[in-house]
This record gives sequence, C-alpha cells and structure tokens, in this order.
Amino acid sequence: MRLHFQFSLKKYFRNIDKPLLISVLLLITIGILLIGSATHANIPGPKRYSFVLRQLSFAAINLVLGAFLMRFDYRVLKSLARPLYIFNILMLLAVMLVGKSALGAQRWLQLGPISIQPSEFAKAIMIISLSSFVDDRLPLLTDFRSWLPVFGYVLIPFLFVMKQPDLGTSLVFLAILLGLIICCGFRIRYFLIMGGLGLASAPLVWRFLHEYQRNRIRVFLNPGLEPYGSGYHVIQSMIAIGSGLFTGKGLFAGTQSQLNFLPENHTDFIFAVAGEEFGFIGTTIILLLYGIVIYRGLSIAIHAADDFGTLLSVGIVSMFLFHILVNVGMTSGIMPVTGVPLPFMSYGVSSLTTNMLMVALLLNINAHHQTLRFH
Repeated sequence: MRLHFQFSLKKYFRNIDKPLLISVLLLITIGILLIGSATHANIPGPKRYSFVLRQLSFAAINLVLGAFLMRFDYRVLKSLARPLYIFNILMLLAVMLVGKSALGAQRWLQLGPISIQPSEFAKAIMIISLSSFVDDRLPLLTDFRSWLPVFGYVLIPFLFVMKQPDLGTSLVFLAILLGLIICCGFRIRYFLIMGGLGLASAPLVWRFLHEYQRNRIRVFLNPGLEPYGSGYHVIQSMIAIGSGLFTGKGLFAGTQSQLNFLPENHTDFIFAVAGEEFGFIGTTIILLLYGIVIYRGLSIAIHAADDFGTLLSVGIVSMFLFHILVNVGMTSGIMPVTGVPLPFMSYGVSSLTTNMLMVALLLNINAHHQTLRFH
C-alpha cells in the first residue's frame, strides 16, 4: 500500500502543471505579506498578526486537502453534482434563516470560532454542478429554447445569494455561466437577444437594488459625489495606488494603509495596498502571475481528457478572471465596488479555501490528461 501511494504521488507530481502551482503559491505568499502589512499597525497587543496566522494556517491546511484532491479522479464529481446542488441550496437557505449579519448583509454561518461564508463555497459547487448539467445536455443544446433549463439551473442559487444581499457573488454565478455557454458555442444572435432583454429590464433591476448598491453605481460614475460616504473607499484606494508611483513605498511603509485611511485594506482592497507599497513594478508582477494562472487554466481546458473536464476548467477560469478584473477594476476606480475579493491574496478563510481547492481541481484535470496521454 505504501509503495503504491509513493508511486502514485510521484506520478502526479511529475505530471503537475508547475507554472500554475508556482504562480498560485507566489500569489498566496504575497497576499500573506500584504495582510500582515495592512493589519499590524491597526491591531494592538499579541493579536497583531492574528489575520496573518489564520491565513497562513488555512493555506497550509488547504495545501494538504489539495494534495488529497489530486489523488481522486475528478470524474467522480459528476455523480455528486446533483447532491452538491441540493446541498448548495440548503446551505444558502440556512444563511437566510440562521445566518450571522455584518456590514448590513447576512452572509455568514458561525461554526464555533470560525465564520464561514457559504456563498464562497457556492461558487465551487456551481462550477461542478453546472458543468455536469451542461455536459449531460450537450447534444440537446441546439437552439435558444434548449438553453432555458441551463439558465433556470443557475437562477435559483442566484436569487438566494442576491437575497443576502451579495451582488458580487451573484455576478460570479453569471460569469461562470457566461464562460460555459461561450465554450459550448452559444450563438452571437442569442447574446444579442439576451443583451436586448437585459437593457429592457434595467429599470426594473434598478428598482430592486438596495440603496447602498445604487450608491455604489452613482459613486462609480462620480466618486466625488459622496467623498466621506460611499465614495470614500474608492477615493482612498486610488490615492493609495497613485502614491506608490513606480517602485512603491516599501512593505509596511504605506501611509494610507498603515494610518487606517484605507478601509477593508486586508480584504477587498488589498490590491490598493500592493499598489502603494510595491508600486507599478510590484502590481505588474502580480498581474503577470494572474495572467499565468488564467493562461494555464485555459490550456488545461483545451487539453482536458473529456468534455466534463473542459467545462470544469472553463468554469474555474471564468470565476478567477471575473474576480481579478472586478477587484482590480474597483480598487482602481474603473469599476463599481461590488465586494469581490482578490483570489489568493485577500484575507478570508472561505475564499482562500474555495480558490485553492479549485486550483487543485485544475491540477487534477491536467494530471489525468497527462496520465491518459502517456499510458
């Protein structure tokens, strides 16, 4: 048994996508350094590095979980898709009934000393369950009407997350759906139909948005509208990034972050801390690392052993790409603030776990392709 385990482990490490793994580990390391920089000056006493220690601990735990995930055939997930989807609905329903509220939203479940955000895990479950659902229906997806069950499949969890309210995560569901339908050859005229329906329903959507969500859109168009209210985050974030100039002020030396001018500096706005302390050079390196992650994910999708593996990979890449574009965009003032964390870098146990396990799944898909290829 021990010799078989060693052989399998050696085989998988030989076939592992090293650029993807190294890039993710570097992003996690940079994120931990920035979390320490963003929080150490604002938390007195022995708990000064509590965020760093927790993020580091769960990164280590997730590395172990990811190694075990590499041991399984990802195609097993296809048989678990329906139970996972039902579990997802029940988990989101539990948030509505007994969830913990913070910052005006009910998004967390308290499990002993740990608060988890089920909507983060819902993203991973959506990728798995939707990929299986689409895979089963691929021969039937011939016209717009045949896509309606797929849209309905996403609609239920989408509405549950919107109810929390969590606009950012609900939009991630749509990004995952968009990636999969593009992958499956969704026709351009169907996009035009959906775009027209979206524009026609915009006034209705605006009516159902919460007031703080409307303010975020107004502030996006004019950050100076509420410089000490809804626009404060964006203004301080742009000041932080701009003040970093070319080389940055240095780790632990960012004034906007250290003096607590920049809110949520260790979570949603950690890219602003990177801009201030690492400057243009540092943020460019970070974006290049994300570029490697996206490129390798797409490569794995193209070379996957089956359609299910391709759909899984596309769903994961779509989730990462949406998070990166929206987070970097909102911290730079070119997109509305939606509360979307930066993958691998923003503080958050639920987000880090979801992202690392999804990377492990990508590595699993790639390893099985390599195994079949050289069998």
